[in-house]
Amino acid sequence: MLIFFLSYLGGVLTIFSPCVLPVLPFVFARSDQSFRRSGLPILLGMAVTFTVLASLAAVGGSWLVKLNQYGRFAAMLLLLLMGAALIFPAMSEWLMRPFVALGGQLQQRADRQNTLRGSLLLGVAIGFLWAPCAGPILGLVLAGAALNGANFYSAMLLLVFAAGAATSLGLALLAGGRVFRMMKRGLGAEEWLRRGLGVAVVAGVLFIALGWDSRFFAQFNFLNTAGAEQKLLTKLDSPVPQFGAMPSLNGATQWLNSPPLSSEALRGKVVLVDFWTYSCINCLRTLPYLKAWDEKYRSQGLVIIGVHAPEFAFEKDIHNVEQAVRDLAIHYPVAIDNQYAIWNAYKNEYWPAHYLIDQQGVIRHQHFGEGAYLETEQMIQTLLKEAHQGQIAQDKTVQVAGDGVTAAAADVARSPETYLGYARAENMVSPEVVAKDQSASYSALRRLKPDQWALSGNWLISSESAALQAPGGAISYRFQGRDLHLVMGSTKPVRFKVTLDGAAPGKNHGADIDGQGNGILSDQRLYQLIRQSGEIKERTFRIEFLDNGAEAFAFTFG
Repeated sequence: MLIFFLSYLGGVLTIFSPCVLPVLPFVFARSDQSFRRSGLPILLGMAVTFTVLASLAAVGGSWLVKLNQYGRFAAMLLLLLMGAALIFPAMSEWLMRPFVALGGQLQQRADRQNTLRGSLLLGVAIGFLWAPCAGPILGLVLAGAALNGANFYSAMLLLVFAAGAATSLGLALLAGGRVFRMMKRGLGAEEWLRRGLGVAVVAGVLFIALGWDSRFFAQFNFLNTAGAEQKLLTKLDSPVPQFGAMPSLNGATQWLNSPPLSSEALRGKVVLVDFWTYSCINCLRTLPYLKAWDEKYRSQGLVIIGVHAPEFAFEKDIHNVEQAVRDLAIHYPVAIDNQYAIWNAYKNEYWPAHYLIDQQGVIRHQHFGEGAYLETEQMIQTLLKEAHQGQIAQDKTVQVAGDGVTAAAADVARSPETYLGYARAENMVSPEVVAKDQSASYSALRRLKPDQWALSGNWLISSESAALQAPGGAISYRFQGRDLHLVMGSTKPVRFKVTLDGAAPGKNHGADIDGQGNGILSDQRLYQLIRQSGEIKERTFRIEFLDNGAEAFAFTFG
């Protein structure tokens, strides 16, 4: 019941929001008329439009933003015409004529139908303009509705919110009517008052259309109710969306840094499950945050579990994973999911993927891919507060800066992740036909277009990799991005040399080569070969292997 009360109160509060204030002249424009014939239709039109827009937002997605903007434009045009009609009586008579053209019978009652339909239409227009002023409480309701789907509960919350907004609007109409009647009796200026209201309506529309309402009222913090609404939200038992119970961890074939953990044994803890694999650049770039959260919140009850689900066959080798965990200084538990049992239990599809589970064993937050670190950490804090009755030791967020392969990607255009195995290979331009699972000779074009790559030398291309069959083979790629990484490996040390636009990379070398482009392939992992330190531009990369035995899997960029 508390969330319904809060939704209703949030609706009531919207009348004090800055963006609503310019709408009030439209309300008072009819406050001297019958509440039943004018005020009530306005309330009905506003509430229905408001609820429909909010419901569409919950189930319709991003396209509603465009619809709502078009609705706002149409509403402002309608209100502009109605304001002009208040100023010019002849125009009012002409403007309302289409709304009462319902047939011969209704023509005899044009005046009454005109008032009723005009007021209802005014309410619809006000609903379009009122909806964006709802504040964080409606945002919470819509977020829950969008995540959990349209249902009776969310529909009732939206109706209660609309009822609160209609209540405040109704009070404004009733109060305005009394004020208007007093002014008319005292001054006898009905005509001038009507025209003055028309001017106010036109001015209000222009005020909103030019965006002056937001800029003007933003300077007066005491007028903004969002803060008050947000404080009410924080006191509510958190209606954070739920995604179901935490699936089992029983499918792990081995555990690192911990004895086997189970969903049942983790009750009472806040758990972050991170699906990763050690050659995934996106996973590596999230590691600084995971390690910082583990260090900061472990003592407060957070348990991070890295579920290692391999992408390539060599990532199933437990010794490779153990070495990667040591090299990356990961100290939280790591579950080896070589059979994808945990992956399938979560119905996961991404590297990395983060699932946050509360102390009751319920998934409360999920995020796929890089980014949203602040949002995820704030949710960690929220769940820890729930587990500790509102108290956590620290509520400041971590400040993280990765280095090497864990550094955040540059905000520049980047080439796509590119696989060398025939199962997922794209943009390969060696003129020879790929001989699947057979040794064959390939050659590279003299000039590559952006995002194109080619092999030269004798290679065996399998479904997930290209394996060099004789020394001197090379891979060329015309790429975009600050960083170039190549996932590769060998069962023995293999010397290689990298060039950039036909020359030594110099200061643009990555962590795994020197300025002359020299490197040694010794492990099966992701190698950082290029990090542009000056102007970031499109370049041609080439790696030549001086020894036999190299195997290349995928390019990634940062």
